[in-house]
Amino acid sequence: MPAAVSLPDPSHLSQVLAGSRAQLRRKACLSQSLELAIWANSDDEVHYCRQGHHTLSVYLAGGRGSQLKGDADLRGEAGRFCVFPAEHESHWLVREPVQFLHLYVSDMAWAERAVRLLDAEPRSMTLMPQIYAVDPVYAQWAQGLWRLDWSDPHDALRADTLSQQILDRLVLQSAAPRYRQRLARPLGGLSPVVRRRVLDYVDAHLADVRALSLSGLAEVAALSEYHFARMFHQSMGCTVHDWVLQRRLCAVRQRLQGRAGAPGLALLAAETGFSSASHLLRCFRKHFGFTPTQFLRLQRDA
Repeated sequence: MPAAVSLPDPSHLSQVLAGSRAQLRRKACLSQSLELAIWANSDDEVHYCRQGHHTLSVYLAGGRGSQLKGDADLRGEAGRFCVFPAEHESHWLVREPVQFLHLYVSDMAWAERAVRLLDAEPRSMTLMPQIYAVDPVYAQWAQGLWRLDWSDPHDALRADTLSQQILDRLVLQSAAPRYRQRLARPLGGLSPVVRRRVLDYVDAHLADVRALSLSGLAEVAALSEYHFARMFHQSMGCTVHDWVLQRRLCAVRQRLQGRAGAPGLALLAAETGFSSASHLLRCFRKHFGFTPTQFLRLQRDA
């Protein structure tokens, strides 16, 4: 789960920005050695120099006043993204307020994903720099993460899942055509044995947010996260995240049916993996159309 980020390497892009006028709005550590950060900056000059890790940067707001030094015609805007490979070097001028999201990927995390996702030699993968590129998938991912509360365990899990998927996309876009063609072949769903093992595992670990991460469930299925997510959706018709939420809500409803009085929402939340009583209440009302207390009243009146 995301936690406070420790960035001892002074070449890390976060350390570079920390030494500038940029302000760190949020940060989080994800699984698979990924890191997230949201920054704001204005009236600044920043030099990126061989930061030792790959960076995916997406503009959240502003950007028209940002440009590469010496290239006044190339300017950013909300939704555009940049890719900075580990050895990338560039000089930036920031003349107007801007907010941007960074995903930091270590060389080890990149190599591990290339092997596990594509069964490819990491040295055969070349991540090319991109400046102010356009891809609605990256824009939607960044905006989605911006709206999440990273301090909430369920939102943090969602941010982790979405970021793992966006790294898969970045790796695939950097792969040779033969690797992409291999993955484009249709996949069936999970085998009955694996499907039952995963679903039973979910029901047995509803209170454990860490156990039900995409990477954790992929390990249960003995598949890569990428293939597991695709095959699970093929089998169940929904995402892993949506299935886990649905099972948690069903567990809450079952517990309510066995209670005569008003529910203790804090205890229910702890028993079923919600981060708080308010989070449970919000999800329950959105899913069923009424609150737990209203559900109990409906039962009594039936």
